[in-house]
Amino acid sequence: METPNSERNTVIDVADLTYRYPKSAGPAVQEISFSVFEGEIFGFLGPSGAGKSTTQKVLTGLLDDYTGHAAVLGGEVSQQTGSYYEQIGISAESPNHYLKLTGQENLELFGALYEREIRDPMAVLELVGLDDDATEKVSDYSKGMKGRLNVARALLHDPDVLFLDEPTNGLDPVNARNIKNIVHDLQTAGKTVFITTHNMTVADQLCDRVAFMIDGELPVIDEPTALKRAHGKRRVRIELRRDDRLESREFELDTLSESTAFEELLAAGDIETIHTEEATLEDVFLAVTGEALQ
Repeated sequence: METPNSERNTVIDVADLTYRYPKSAGPAVQEISFSVFEGEIFGFLGPSGAGKSTTQKVLTGLLDDYTGHAAVLGGEVSQQTGSYYEQIGISAESPNHYLKLTGQENLELFGALYEREIRDPMAVLELVGLDDDATEKVSDYSKGMKGRLNVARALLHDPDVLFLDEPTNGLDPVNARNIKNIVHDLQTAGKTVFITTHNMTVADQLCDRVAFMIDGELPVIDEPTALKRAHGKRRVRIELRRDDRLESREFELDTLSESTAFEELLAAGDIETIHTEEATLEDVFLAVTGEALQ
């Protein structure tokens, strides 16, 4: 049973954060506030250009000329020193590797930069399904393999906080599932994971809470199940076979036990499928923000 948020340590604390790129017409991020708790998987969701990556760059120390408050692990990010990167792991959407080196050599090189003890590079490569390709040059890796190597590099020094930008982008279903399993295992181990994505299915499957970002603002922060429940229909939809044709019927969920028509369909044995009319996270995003994901 999870500890209520009020009783958990705050790992990321952001208040009135604003960031404007030089010569831009307006701020990329505008007075946003949120907190992420220890052991939480937190999702930043929105279309390209919404401000997700800018926020992550602030939190990872790549953009320090922001206004407002942005603290990770108790320290203001703009005042963090090099030791900060001993505590966090970063997997950017666009991998940046040494292409002439092998996957194993890349991890050994980056591992040498840390003062803390690192994990066995081969064990980490095995974790992301790259152990059979450890001695291949990264220039020969596919896009998906480079992405998985990026995740491996983020895990190498066993950080307390993981920042993952589109962690399943470009992956086949099997490797995407493996990355999701890794994220859940990290949570089980007490790690905190901050995910930025425009993939609502990934966010729904992984995140304890999500924040919708649009035009640099955060109109909604809540649990995916709560959002879908609030915006979904309380109805049951059934599909049944009649005269070799597939038909569908809908019934109100709250009065289902009193529906004679529903009981008759059950008794007749014609029903092929039955499910509630639950909104998807993308449906909720569209309803709340008026914007479609791209």
